Amino acid sequence: MRIVTVLTSLGMGGAEKLALAVAERMANRGHDVALLSLMPRLPEQWPTTLPVTYLDIRKNPASVAAGFRRGRHFLREFRPDMVHSHSFHANILARLLTIGAPRAVVISNVHNVYEGGRMRMLAYRLTDRWSVRTVAISQAAADSFIRLKAIPKHKCSVRALGIDTQKFAPDAQRRASTRKAMGADSAFVWLCVGRIAPAKDYPNLLQAFAKVERQRSDTLLWIAGGGSEAACQELESLANDLGIREKALFLGLQRDMPALLDAADGFVLGSAWEGLPQVIAEAMAMEKPVVATDVGGVRELLGDEGTRVPPKDPEALAAAMLRTMGRNRDEGTLEGKAARELIQRRFSIDAVADGWEALYEQEIGSSSQ
Repeated sequence: MRIVTVLTSLGMGGAEKLALAVAERMANRGHDVALLSLMPRLPEQWPTTLPVTYLDIRKNPASVAAGFRRGRHFLREFRPDMVHSHSFHANILARLLTIGAPRAVVISNVHNVYEGGRMRMLAYRLTDRWSVRTVAISQAAADSFIRLKAIPKHKCSVRALGIDTQKFAPDAQRRASTRKAMGADSAFVWLCVGRIAPAKDYPNLLQAFAKVERQRSDTLLWIAGGGSEAACQELESLANDLGIREKALFLGLQRDMPALLDAADGFVLGSAWEGLPQVIAEAMAMEKPVVATDVGGVRELLGDEGTRVPPKDPEALAAAMLRTMGRNRDEGTLEGKAARELIQRRFSIDAVADGWEALYEQEIGSSSQ
């Protein structure tokens, strides 16, 4: 198959990471795969060995028109059988780019329960005819888009994320060296990973951590994720106001997530909304206890492993964090191993890639009949 994966950017987010992992697995299986990025090359983005075409689209009509022309030219030259796009901007552009391209079959991927307001949902509805299927990252995301009439139910399906469980595996030596480098000493380290954005609701997490720290001074909070300078400064100011500035470490964008997860003692997420947060699956693969708000597809990932609490409730989040910290070592070990087994069984990247490959072949076969 000739496959084009369309992304808004190769920025270091969970959706981009998943899309690249699937695309690279397809290339490893002998398919001809190329990437199409709407945005220019970013200073910080996921590395890949796949060929990338950047459309250099910026926020002005002339740039959009020029990028559209570049995209059409690329597709005419590459002549893909399958165009697999991810998230709102890439999904809409991929559908429009393939109008009049008889070979190209378009599958759209939505990675969150919320991708914008009424106008974006209308855009999905109006362009649906040029996508053979829309795949949601979780059942919660699928239900949301169907309810908003952005996706017809008969054209919607669910496929979960995939985790490289060989890469995300505990390593005692790496844990010790990373903790030493980070100055963790004997503290209980909570790790949260995600961009500094409203969806992640970091104020909820910081307020919860302040309550935890008042009862357990032997704890630290590491936050790994990029964001605007103003958003980061606002969070640091809140941490200072809450009296936890010395205990909350803002790490910015991080590439070596297995090392950070190894060094942590628990993973926490205080999000207001989510799709299916890949980093929770990574934490589970690393045998870490997880405390997360019950939003989006979180319960689909956690199952009976980990702890879910209501969103926007720092009291409940803090209580769950304290309970997790109070468990004995044997309880934590058993929970961690059960979590890793769940990820290996349901969310390994190779099993997920098998499913995508079968779906590509099915949709291409159906469109040619």
